[in-house]
Amino acid sequence: MNLLSIFLGVMGPGQIAIIVILVLLLFGGKKIPELMRGLGTGIKEFKDATKGEDSSAKQQPTNSAPTTPSIEKKEEQN
Repeated sequence: MNLLSIFLGVMGPGQIAIIVILVLLLFGGKKIPELMRGLGTGIKEFKDATKGEDSSAKQQPTNSAPTTPSIEKKEEQN
C-alpha cells in the first residue's frame, strides 16, 4: 500500500467535496478562474519549451564545428 493512503485513507467523494468547499472559501469564486488560467498557461509554456528543446536538438548537425563570431567578422572586413 501507498504510505500516503495509509495515513490519509482513500479519498472518497465526501473528502473531495470538503476540499472544494475549503478552496472556495479561501480563494473566492472570482479568484479561482484566474488561478486555473495561470496554471494552464504555465503548463502550456512548459510543454512548448520542452518540445522546442527536443526539436532544436534534432535540427542541429552533429558533425559541424562551432564557429566564433569574431573570426567571421574579421573575414568580412578583409
